[in-house]
Amino acid sequence: MSPDIHRHERSNDLTYDPNYYKYDQYGNNPMPAYAPVGLIAMKSAVEFSTIVNDFLVQRRKEYMESEPDTIISPGFLRDDYFVPVNTFRFSSGEGKAVVERTVRGHDLFIICDPTNYSVTYNIRGCVNHMSPDDHYQDLKRVILASSGKARRINVFMPYLYEGRQHRRNARESLDCAYMLEELDNLGVANFITFDAHDDRVANAVPTFGFESVPTVYQVLKALNKLYPEIIKDRSNLMIISPDEGAITRSMYYASVMGVPLGTFYKRRDYTMIKNGRNPIIAHEFLGDSVKGKDVLIIDDMISSGDSMLELARQLKAMKANRIFCIATFGLFTDGIALFDQAYAEGNIDRVFCTNLIYRNQELLDAPWYVDVNMGKFVALLIDAINHNASLSSLVDPSNKIRKLFDPA
Repeated sequence: MSPDIHRHERSNDLTYDPNYYKYDQYGNNPMPAYAPVGLIAMKSAVEFSTIVNDFLVQRRKEYMESEPDTIISPGFLRDDYFVPVNTFRFSSGEGKAVVERTVRGHDLFIICDPTNYSVTYNIRGCVNHMSPDDHYQDLKRVILASSGKARRINVFMPYLYEGRQHRRNARESLDCAYMLEELDNLGVANFITFDAHDDRVANAVPTFGFESVPTVYQVLKALNKLYPEIIKDRSNLMIISPDEGAITRSMYYASVMGVPLGTFYKRRDYTMIKNGRNPIIAHEFLGDSVKGKDVLIIDDMISSGDSMLELARQLKAMKANRIFCIATFGLFTDGIALFDQAYAEGNIDRVFCTNLIYRNQELLDAPWYVDVNMGKFVALLIDAINHNASLSSLVDPSNKIRKLFDPA
């Protein structure tokens, strides 16, 4: 491997590297783009896709300005990589997808956010908010409209559809596994998600190009920007897992940061079922004392937020110092009023979530909320996949995190 390629793989800078477009992962063979990029933004992900498109255009323009004599493949440089599609509903509620520009020979990247409840359609004179099921059906329609024409179809679904329904505990459905099987059968080549609730669901499709990408580096970078003292001196920091399901993710944070780990476990009442689950009786803590320590509570998502706020109250009662809630996906299904109250009472200091899914304006304006921008990183992933480059150095953020802690 040439030194230049090695330096690119270890870089934490997402700007262009001239060698990136000239060589394969071994540093010696030409590595042209697989096919012209076509970016399809589902209605659920228009805003985020626009950010990704802008970064991709900027990245490739910078490369061409630095290497004006380079011979590039057709479609490599465009002012806009979007392929317009129309997914509409008839008054009966039935749907249809129409791709409004040729995709023949393109490397298609479809971005879908199944959590975006703000998208609506009319059915029999009533306004209906699109559910995750509606978004998933539209995704399949777009894939079907493109199949046989696009050279390759890749799906970016940051929030894994039905990701919490990944295993069978009783007589219940396996929605997530079946969704992956469906997309595999539809001819999807690569499926990219972020911080899957349990990425072992990929075992359902062993030959499928499934990647669950962590967001650790981008979150820590945003934390360092606002609170550099936490990253610089981690002797007074502790990572907390909110439950046993998040322990692996929290262990990674604790390991790369070199700080202690504590965890809560949920004591449940197994004599009854409420809303499909055994109700939680109490959250029990296992770990060292949190007295006087800054705490990072790590989870993949904030749904209603009740559990995370209850943990924050308990940690404050245990004399913890500042409390930061970190989640890849901020769903806030019950609104943000309880988080406003917890912030006013001093139980939480900040909540860090990514922009991979829809966030309403009320959340974005909240004084305790920090939006972690993932658009640049997704643009880099698209560029790498388009060149059939290895994703290992991008998916594993360890080297970039070490450089964040020790810039020298």
